[in-house]
Amino acid sequence: MSKQRVGLYPGTFDPITNGHIDIIKRGLRLVDKLVIGVATNPSKNPMFTLEERVAMVDRETRPLAESSGVTFEVVQFDELLMHFAERVGASIIIRGLRAVADFEYEFQMTGMNYQINPSIETVFLMADPKYQTIASRLVKEVARYGGRIEAFVPDHVAKAVVARVAEQPIRGDFSGE
Repeated sequence: MSKQRVGLYPGTFDPITNGHIDIIKRGLRLVDKLVIGVATNPSKNPMFTLEERVAMVDRETRPLAESSGVTFEVVQFDELLMHFAERVGASIIIRGLRAVADFEYEFQMTGMNYQINPSIETVFLMADPKYQTIASRLVKEVARYGGRIEAFVPDHVAKAVVARVAEQPIRGDFSGE
C-alpha cells in the first residue's frame, strides 16, 4: 500500500481570488490530501482577520475538494513554512506562478526550503492565462477606488471585500497577497 500524498498550498489569501481557486482545483488532482495553509503574515497588512480568511477559503474551496474525493483541510499557521509542512505531513508544496516576476521570488524561496528539508518537493503550477493578472493586493486596490471586482474573486468574497472597504478609510499601503 502506498503512502498518502499530502500537498500543502500556502498563502495569505487576503482575499482568496479566482486564480487561487484555479491552482487549488488543479492541485487537487496531484494529491490524496490537500492542506491549504492560511498564513498570518501581519507584514502584509491584511484586510481580513486570519479567522475571516480561513472561513472564506474553506467556504470557497470545500465543495471542490468534496467533489474531487480528496481529503481536505484549511489550517492557519504562523511558523516557518517548512516546519508547518513537516507538521501536516506534506511531501509536496504547491505554488502558483503568474509571471516571470513570481518565478524569481519562488525560485529563491524554493532554494531556501530545499536547504531546510530536501525531502519536500515544490511543484509550480502556471496560472490559467485568464487569471495571470489577478493579485489579491490589486483586487483590494480596485475595490478601494470603487472598481468592480466580481471577475476576479468569487461572489461571496466580492461582497465581503466591498463591505470591508465601506468600513475602512483609504490607506496608502495596499501590499499583501
